Amino acid sequence: MAKRAEPTPMPSNGKNSAYLRLIEAIFLDHYQPGMIRIEFARSDITKAASELKIALPKNLGDLIYTFRYRRDLPRAVLERCPSGKVWIIRPTGAAKYAFELTTPALSNIEPNPSLVQVKVPNATPGIIEMYALSDEQALLAKLRYNRLIDIFTGLTCYQLQSHLRTTVPKVGQVETDDLYVGLDRRGCQYVIPVQAKAGRDRLSVIQIEQDFKLCAVKFPDLICLPVAAQFFHSDTIALFSFAHENGSPQDEVAVASERHYHLVEPSDLSPQELRSYCTREPTGGVI
Repeated sequence: MAKRAEPTPMPSNGKNSAYLRLIEAIFLDHYQPGMIRIEFARSDITKAASELKIALPKNLGDLIYTFRYRRDLPRAVLERCPSGKVWIIRPTGAAKYAFELTTPALSNIEPNPSLVQVKVPNATPGIIEMYALSDEQALLAKLRYNRLIDIFTGLTCYQLQSHLRTTVPKVGQVETDDLYVGLDRRGCQYVIPVQAKAGRDRLSVIQIEQDFKLCAVKFPDLICLPVAAQFFHSDTIALFSFAHENGSPQDEVAVASERHYHLVEPSDLSPQELRSYCTREPTGGVI
């Protein structure tokens, strides 16, 4: 094996520094020039913490989650990345993972600020607005009460289950924030896993890949239509749908459609705006 690369010196300043040092040590311990995939296991976190004399995180999974959805990988990892590529951490089984190279667009999915916003009368009950306990829960509630999944997809949708947690072969444990089933006008049935992100959490292709695999195992007879939602400015929700590039499960996942919905009081929606919506070219939903 090639000589282990030297880590970047980092100041000791609490949890963030410990996470950076741990994930960097795991990467550098396995990395060799030219690699495009680096496999590791949860036990490597314990090993790295022992070698670095760092207290082991109480939740080992939070270390992986942090670098998937909340913050960038350490500089020493980013520097060992070919031009036009980025490292992401994919699940490969129970307590097993892999650093893999992908395109930047897939590593961090962000709303397009130039898209037009569609105003929707806010149907969220006031008592729900008052007592929602987290941004993510508030986002899921707004999707549900305003029928935004129906509006976005063009399907008649029904919520099936919140926070579905299960295991998928060759992936391990997966969790979907919300799960809908839907019907189109032909009678075709769909399963719609929904990922919701709020605050500093980021949308990533990893969760969408997991949703495709989840649906293939748990709902093989339904058409899978993954959707992701993210707060975008005040009371504006960005919704994304996804598909495989050429329709094959072996192809990379890509954003198929994106819409922005601005929840407003009915009095804030003018007759002129309503007329302008009626003259726009119909999209027919995302399917």
